[in-house]
Amino acid sequence: MTAELWGLIFKGVWITVQLTIYSAALGAVVAFVTGIARTSRFWIVRFLSGLYVEVFRGTSALVLMFWLFFVVPLAFNWQFVPMWAATLALGLSYGAYGSEIVRGGIAAVAPAQREAGIALSFSPWQRLRLVILPQAVPEMLPPFNNLLVELLKGTALVSLLGVGDISFAAQLARLATGESGSIYFTILLMYFVLAFLLTRVMRLAESRAKARIGQKPEKGGGIVRKLGIRQETDQSFGMTVVGGPS
Repeated sequence: MTAELWGLIFKGVWITVQLTIYSAALGAVVAFVTGIARTSRFWIVRFLSGLYVEVFRGTSALVLMFWLFFVVPLAFNWQFVPMWAATLALGLSYGAYGSEIVRGGIAAVAPAQREAGIALSFSPWQRLRLVILPQAVPEMLPPFNNLLVELLKGTALVSLLGVGDISFAAQLARLATGESGSIYFTILLMYFVLAFLLTRVMRLAESRAKARIGQKPEKGGGIVRKLGIRQETDQSFGMTVVGGPS
């Protein structure tokens, strides 16, 4: 390929990174607001947040993208820039998935922790901010990592709106050179590198979040740990028993 085509592809990489960052930021806000709302004591708040999750989780992000870009201008006489239509569609869709992660993380906190906050006369907001979220967030980060990688790959949909991401640049390069195998193999490697970097960043964030609440990061335990085999110490006989995955 020529230098111009390589420049086009690397510009597409930058647009993909921007889309991922913007959509992830919007999705995180949506996920935490909706996830926390789903744990509210008021049924109307739970109903509305649950309705949002069911609607956006059950619809296609691609169709939502088309709706924002093609239908909204006709209905409201207001045109979205393709980049922001894609960001809004991805953020709202993946935020609905993320809200279930937030809800599950909050529900996983031991009830005794909430009772301790009540005993200390904390308000509901103080209990959430000082007691529940610091313990729930480290448990949310691994599934959020998976969701972020899925979001990165989902940004390829924006090429259908003419946004010049990696996929769009690869299509132009293929049409210009007629080389399909080498171009799409290169694009696959680029997505893999981006996903790998995201995973390393999220794992670093997870280890730091656990360190803030006094949890030590998991250390390597060889093939036994990697296969999910647990070791239990029999207190009565003082021997180690190896069992299957829990």
